[in-house]
Amino acid sequence: MIVWMSQNLYLVIGAVVVLFEIVGITMAANAIMRTRTSQGAIAWAIGLITFPYVAVPLYLIFGRHKFEGYIKARKFKIHDLNPVVQTLVTQAPEFRADLDSSNQRYAALERLAIMPFTHSNSARLLIDGDATFSAIFSGIESAEKYIIAQYYIIKDDDIGREFKNRLIQKARTGVQVFLLYDEIGCLQLPSTYIQNLRDAGVEVQAFRGSRKRANRFQLNFRNHRKLVLVDGRKAYIGGLNVGDEYLSRDPKFGHWRDTHLEVTGPAVQCLQLAFMEDWYSSVNRILELEWTPAAVSDENRNMLILPTGPADEFETCSLFFLHCINRAYDRIWIASPYFVPDSPIVKALKLAALRGVDVRLLLPEKADHKLVYMASFSYLDETEPAGVRVFRYQPGFLHYKALLVDDDLSAVGTANLDNRSFRLNFEMMAVVADHEFAGQLESMFQQDFNRSQEAHVEDLTNRPLWFRVGAQTARLFSPLL
Repeated sequence: MIVWMSQNLYLVIGAVVVLFEIVGITMAANAIMRTRTSQGAIAWAIGLITFPYVAVPLYLIFGRHKFEGYIKARKFKIHDLNPVVQTLVTQAPEFRADLDSSNQRYAALERLAIMPFTHSNSARLLIDGDATFSAIFSGIESAEKYIIAQYYIIKDDDIGREFKNRLIQKARTGVQVFLLYDEIGCLQLPSTYIQNLRDAGVEVQAFRGSRKRANRFQLNFRNHRKLVLVDGRKAYIGGLNVGDEYLSRDPKFGHWRDTHLEVTGPAVQCLQLAFMEDWYSSVNRILELEWTPAAVSDENRNMLILPTGPADEFETCSLFFLHCINRAYDRIWIASPYFVPDSPIVKALKLAALRGVDVRLLLPEKADHKLVYMASFSYLDETEPAGVRVFRYQPGFLHYKALLVDDDLSAVGTANLDNRSFRLNFEMMAVVADHEFAGQLESMFQQDFNRSQEAHVEDLTNRPLWFRVGAQTARLFSPLL
């Protein structure tokens, strides 16, 4: 009996081994055919064939290259949202910006956004948490018809509860309140937090990786957008989620350096349309909102709203960065807390520097993701010789995402210089083609450069061996970071 059981156990183990190898080889073929980057395809293929017992479950969770549920919802949305789109299309020509000759080189961004630059907008920089939440709460208080809120992370801490209470107060006065949160980013948010909102009449929905049951374990695609929008007239977009650390209350990080943007004007309707796509993919319902754009009288900023994500026809986010880098004449300054770019971005940065462009990257000195932090050091030995300058922010943790090209184009939003933003996350950038606003962003950048220390190759070569090996190893995982 014991011999018979042992033989059967060996047969079962052998069958499982063979099954994993077959599944691994099949998935490796799928990864080679469908993964967007050669680095990612090679990494998955080697792992799936060599270590199928580990790689197969990981591929099931992280391996999808397209957000199928969203793509299908978007196809249905074309018909359902048609009246909304038609309203904007008929109104848009009135507000379409007439870009001057210097800004015509950014016309390709309009094709990526599938919306034009609009004029008669205002854009106000909000520096750090106090200014940002003060402005957002003021906007919420002013709401008369509806409030839209969309966040990647919401925490049940002091600022999170204040945010919740303000939404509840407005809902009880009859204002419609809609909240969309990412289910992965808000994994630790207590169910009682959501229930409190729903009990007060707030409509709360989770943005899910896919509505298909077969893909319920997929964790790779996340909605990284942060947006508050009031009455179709005012919006807030940028790097800050809802949590105490964004107000510099986390002793681990200390000062939290971040940037948000307050937007009014026709660009608000473009932000609203991007939210509506996300809402529809999660709820399958169209909201009754204000779709008639309104001009701002005191400012005339040309703005473009660029939503990006894994459901796009093109790799919109990486193409946006590539286009801006390649079109820079005098300078390209980029702030990003996470710097794990792909080869085309690295080459574009090096070429820009070689042709005399002032290329500067503003990165954090403190780390909140150790692998990402270590991987960023591995680029120094190839970017510094070309003239790319890297600055590491010293006083605390730098988290904002911004870009400045020459003296006429700037952007603030949610996208980082990493593979996750390029290909996996849903992101949003507010692009401003305006000399005066570019000057404001230049002043902000310059103040942060003054608080930073320039990094050099020696910052890696002088580190212990384990750090140097770790940096290169972490870079190998860049398609997944």
